[in-house]
Amino acid sequence: MVELTIDNQRVRVKKGTTILEAADKFNITIPTLCHHENLTPLGSCRLCTVEVIVNGISKLTTACTFPVEQGIEVRTTSQKALEARRLAAELLLAKCPTSAKIKSLAQEIGVAKPRIKVREEDCILCELCVRTCREIVGRQALKFINRGLNQRVEPRIDFSPDMCIGCGSCAYVCPTGAIKMEDKDGTRVVYARNWEKEFKLKKCKVCGNYWAPEEQLEYIRGKLNLPPDFFDVCPNCR
Repeated sequence: MVELTIDNQRVRVKKGTTILEAADKFNITIPTLCHHENLTPLGSCRLCTVEVIVNGISKLTTACTFPVEQGIEVRTTSQKALEARRLAAELLLAKCPTSAKIKSLAQEIGVAKPRIKVREEDCILCELCVRTCREIVGRQALKFINRGLNQRVEPRIDFSPDMCIGCGSCAYVCPTGAIKMEDKDGTRVVYARNWEKEFKLKKCKVCGNYWAPEEQLEYIRGKLNLPPDFFDVCPNCR
């Protein structure tokens, strides 16, 4: 176990626990946008920034990526931490001013509107979609490219249609609605600003309802070595 202080509260948690996890365990709220408990933490949104005191030295870090250490002090609402969060919220709001989730988080942090030029984009490059596709679905239909300080081209999320099975997990986790999914007349469309792909939905032989993309079901069937007719009937009729 590791002992540390969070907002003047002495706590004990398991080694390897992140500051965000430790704070949540003791009902200390730290805002976040790019974090998901089932995914590798990234800290790209910077909204979970906290101040950490280590051996008397203060530094700012993202709570979702920083493992607890013996004897450290964490300040989640210090002036330094709050200023860093407000700056992060302002940058996100300037990039995606129409996102309801970002506007709500920004208001909670104390940012009503950005003081910098609004870009009116939809993707904040949080990589939730990329990590979900790779770590949960087991595919790599989405990839983050042009990462790094020396890149001359802006970073972006690249789509590989041959790898996409139409599960829609990326649309589900996207915090800004940059990725969307629609089912209509036996077809599913997963799309973003610069790409889209259509999928034929499987029709249940019992109730006649369309219930999942055929490519997704075939991927699952092959991965689990299921019989060819296993998905002929939907879960509600099985």
